[in-house]
Amino acid sequence: MDARYDIVIVGAGMAGASLAAAIGTRARVLVIEGEDRPGYHTTGRSAAFWAESYGGPGVQPLTSASGPILRELGMLTTRTAVTLGRAGQESEIEAFAETYRAIGVEVELLDRAGMEARVPHLREGWTCAALEPSTCDIDVGSLHQYYLAQARKAGIELRCRSRLAEARREASGWTLKLADGQEVQAAILVNAAGAWADPVARIAGQRPIGITPYRRTVVQLAVIPEVPGDLPLVLDISGGFYFKPESGRLWLSPHDETPSRPCDAAPEEFDVALAIDRFEQVVDWPIQRLEHRWAGLRSFAPDRLPVYGFASEDPAYFWFAGQGGFGIQTAPAAAELGARLLMGESGGPVDPAPYAPARLG
Repeated sequence: MDARYDIVIVGAGMAGASLAAAIGTRARVLVIEGEDRPGYHTTGRSAAFWAESYGGPGVQPLTSASGPILRELGMLTTRTAVTLGRAGQESEIEAFAETYRAIGVEVELLDRAGMEARVPHLREGWTCAALEPSTCDIDVGSLHQYYLAQARKAGIELRCRSRLAEARREASGWTLKLADGQEVQAAILVNAAGAWADPVARIAGQRPIGITPYRRTVVQLAVIPEVPGDLPLVLDISGGFYFKPESGRLWLSPHDETPSRPCDAAPEEFDVALAIDRFEQVVDWPIQRLEHRWAGLRSFAPDRLPVYGFASEDPAYFWFAGQGGFGIQTAPAAAELGARLLMGESGGPVDPAPYAPARLG
């Protein structure tokens, strides 16, 4: 294996894999991954949906620009989304609809009859809702494997069980020592390490920018009657839950965000109970059994926008992190943007300025 590369990417989850594929043959690239396989942490634990409003107006340009690519690749299946509001939250639902309509997202307001037609056995008290017809499910596993395959076809190397142990900055770039003791050289170091982004920055002698991991819990339920296959993604305007069908079962989250150290996240019993309690306040679907539970880490910068670009202090260090829970649905556009910045190219469908590291001081 050649020990000299133009670019070394730390992390082989969706972020690192998609960026490597977007760079393609334009540079000699190595992707290093600390785990036994790519995508073990956040990528492998996604709730797997694409919703243009999810993540807020700052993330929406990346999500919307990714949609046509995901559709062309066959990675999307129509789902729709319904964001629910209680009595007294009508103005919040209307403001939600107005905000996203203003930036080109299709949103329809629903009355109680429209809500009941889409969410069977909806309990009393939920009186208003917004429908997003464009929302889809994402085939996360296939998308990740597609990017890994595209990178491999371009000659990009992937090394698993290769945690970054040391990084020494030199005039010509970087000398990187991996956990197995081997060293590689790189002109540019890319931090696509997800929850480990700030620790990787410290290893590289860079200023951390406050990327914080948060635990998110998901449970799989069998309910009576079986979940209808055309049930929309159902969200709470107050951010208290979301749930969606998955192969006759229900995936449910209390939309929790608990600060965490970077780790192999596991669900807490309290969060599982909270998810079920909130679900039972929304619909009258008896729960037959709790089949599965898991947790993943969503990593945010302080302003909750992704961080894409070269560090202000070092033109050989590149941030590609802070995607929160939106890294899957924004992957195609984010990867194109990141590759363009790395290659010094202009143009593209998304303005990189809102995501520049310099904004964080």
